[in-house]
Amino acid sequence: MDKEKLIQEAYLVAHKIEENGEFPNNPNLPLMIYKGAFLIHPDETEEAIKKVFAQNGYTNAWVDGIFDYQHYHSNTHEVMGVFCGRADVQFGGEHGVCIELDKGDVVVIPAGVAHRKIKSSDDFTVVGAYPNGLDYNIRYGKPEERSEADEEIAKVKNPDSDPVYGSKGHLFECWYKQNCANV
Repeated sequence: MDKEKLIQEAYLVAHKIEENGEFPNNPNLPLMIYKGAFLIHPDETEEAIKKVFAQNGYTNAWVDGIFDYQHYHSNTHEVMGVFCGRADVQFGGEHGVCIELDKGDVVVIPAGVAHRKIKSSDDFTVVGAYPNGLDYNIRYGKPEERSEADEEIAKVKNPDSDPVYGSKGHLFECWYKQNCANV
């Protein structure tokens, strides 16, 4: 894999997703979608995305689809890169925003933001990873989870690097400088 041939400048789509009663979401850090961040060639494998994420400090990687039920992680942020196919993914709960993810897109999901796959192509495959290789938990929006989840979300630190662009990139503009144009 030649990193320069795999990574390209993405179009950023960012959404701040407010708490909605059932899910905490994250009103401070926007959900970020890097449209077209990876130019995945036919001879590439999922390892290419894993390698880019790992070089930027995002490990504990997995390869699969996205659950078709609402869930979130209260103890870490998450990054997913679409290796193959396309899917409609809902973020923020039942009345949240629905985003079409396509091959080459990357989504950075702040701790607390609910997400689920609504529909996808049969070949839809993502690579997921976590800053500093953190072990993730899964929360479902149950009332009895909420107090502990809110405390955990408040303790999650911002990553040291952007999952795609490393020491530069959209993460620093949006999460550190709070300067996202389309939030």
